[in-house]
Amino acid sequence: MMYDPTGHLLLTPIDNDAPTRVQRLRRLGLGEHADPAFDAFADRLAEVTGAPYSMVNFIDENRQFFAGLHTPAGSQSGAELGAAAASSGVSRYMARDHGYCPHVVVRRKALVLEDVCDYPRFAGNPVVDEIGIRSYLGAPLIDRTGIALGTICVVDTEPRPWGRAGLETIKSLAAELVGQIHRREDGGI
Repeated sequence: MMYDPTGHLLLTPIDNDAPTRVQRLRRLGLGEHADPAFDAFADRLAEVTGAPYSMVNFIDENRQFFAGLHTPAGSQSGAELGAAAASSGVSRYMARDHGYCPHVVVRRKALVLEDVCDYPRFAGNPVVDEIGIRSYLGAPLIDRTGIALGTICVVDTEPRPWGRAGLETIKSLAAELVGQIHRREDGGI
């Protein structure tokens, strides 16, 4: 974490692994284009968790890219996340300092925020005021090389009691998607 002289915590952790991650993502052909298989995975993730929004998210040095995206309207645009999000152009891209997935990637551990407002460190994130996010559940996508490529996550505009079951579900689904990525890399998909 970096010091912010205004007295607020920097909301986005320093990510020393970003250059290595970007190289690995490029080798895999991930993180730059929407992918129907990842959209289908995001749809399934939303269905399993009951969340209105879900993403397969790859992160580079400056931004997050939702290679898979599910929204309630099914438009895959992400604009439904709120009027502010639509006006700020949030779609499949989001700044690295918005949201919680960069924390998951740097920590390399799943994160459960049943109500982001209960956590001062996370309550001040721009997605709370700009987009209306109130709950988050995400897990890292750690591949065979040990690199955290990105995350899968679900979010809601209402607090959600994800609990232990939600944590186990998101971790299991992350492992499943990593397996799909490995099969793709090996030429199996």
